[in-house]
Amino acid sequence: MDARTGLPVVGMVGAGQLARMTHQAAIALGQSLRILAERPDDGAALVAADVQVGHHTDLEALRRFAKGCEVVTFDHEHVPPDHLRTLAAEGVPLLPGPDALLYAQDKRAMRERLTGLDMPAPRWAPVSTMDDLVAFADRVGWPVVLKASRGGYDGKGVWVVGSAAEAVEVVGSPTPLIVEEKVPLVRELAAVVARSPFGQVSAWPVVETVQRDGICVEVLAPAPNLPDDRAVQAQEMAIRIATELGVVGILAVELFDTGKEMLVNELAMRPHNSGHWTIDGSITSQFEQHLRAVLDYPLGATTALAPATCMANVLGGASGGMAFDERLHHMFAAEPTAKVHLYGKSVRPGRKIGHVTVLGETFDDVRARAARAARWLSDAAE
Repeated sequence: MDARTGLPVVGMVGAGQLARMTHQAAIALGQSLRILAERPDDGAALVAADVQVGHHTDLEALRRFAKGCEVVTFDHEHVPPDHLRTLAAEGVPLLPGPDALLYAQDKRAMRERLTGLDMPAPRWAPVSTMDDLVAFADRVGWPVVLKASRGGYDGKGVWVVGSAAEAVEVVGSPTPLIVEEKVPLVRELAAVVARSPFGQVSAWPVVETVQRDGICVEVLAPAPNLPDDRAVQAQEMAIRIATELGVVGILAVELFDTGKEMLVNELAMRPHNSGHWTIDGSITSQFEQHLRAVLDYPLGATTALAPATCMANVLGGASGGMAFDERLHHMFAAEPTAKVHLYGKSVRPGRKIGHVTVLGETFDDVRARAARAARWLSDAAE
């Protein structure tokens, strides 16, 4: 407990935008959020009062960081599993715990576990050799999708290959791989839920995520034209996964919508890009809910505040041009209803440096306004 407030100290490993927005939620709740940052200029380190500098792969740094924390949670999945198990064995309260986090860290372990739960998913197989890959492709057809078992994100660690020749370099690398069939999807969806140690669960409306070059550029909440029964099905799938895997905190289940069925793509056990809209578009944000969950507080209502919400990621544009402060002036003048969240990151092309959220009555309207606001911040253009 923080002696100054009488309220818990929550530790978050990682200091990116997720920790930064969790800190924002912690302020309102009166919680003290301690951040483990790699660098003092990381996004969350720029705003949090209690920051320790250390690397998430350094066990001693993790031990020092955890002392005095009521609970330790994460803004990424990159802490080595052996370190997590050591900390847990030493009595450090980690939420989600190592047994759950493994399935967000290792895609092969995730696929094996979800297969055991009979969760709908693309056909897949582990890959060690070209013979493994060719045998799988002969069964499901080319092209196929190769994925690094560990460490991929935002399109990194994913290769769509149309022939054995295209895959030689990837399969010949030391990276552990799985292969999946290339699903003929209509769109991508995400079901974001929360679960507490007590076992309470909550679910936000299922959303549509729009991808470009492997990066999520837009989230629509609730997913347009998704029948109610299929939305409930997606939420129930996510709740069952959270329960079966023992997840505490936020779980985001990324889904492929084929038009006929929904297939589980990937899992994230932390606040997720597909849930950023909840800061402005829901009664309880995913960041507040994550804190409530890991502290075993009763969970908040997840009702959407408008019929249509669009969250657009702000991606870094070309260097130079209009100063960022001036871009904000123009954006606020052009779109006064847009809510802006900037992450304190340096700008480079394609990097997520913030997001904007617009609420309204129709998706055509909110998408146009959110895109316009994001363009002002990314490219200084309407």
